[in-house]
Amino acid sequence: MSILSDKVIPGKQGKVFETNAKEAKDLEQIRHRLLAMEGVEKVTLNQEVFPKEFTVQTSQMVPIKDIEQAVISEGFHALPKGVIDL
Repeated sequence: MSILSDKVIPGKQGKVFETNAKEAKDLEQIRHRLLAMEGVEKVTLNQEVFPKEFTVQTSQMVPIKDIEQAVISEGFHALPKGVIDL
């Protein structure tokens, strides 16, 4: 594990997550929950792909586990997109 795989680093690129939420209203719920978190500046939804994705941009380092837990509290899952450690 490294700092890059454990946290969302501040900046314009952000971190992309996949989710099992399908409905637009569910994605908006996730977006609002994440925007309420300290350090989260912007959440962009991508509903044009499957599975649905959202990108989180932060102003400070935010643990990926915190983002996953916030999405789980809404009844869905969030998986960071990228290389999977084996």
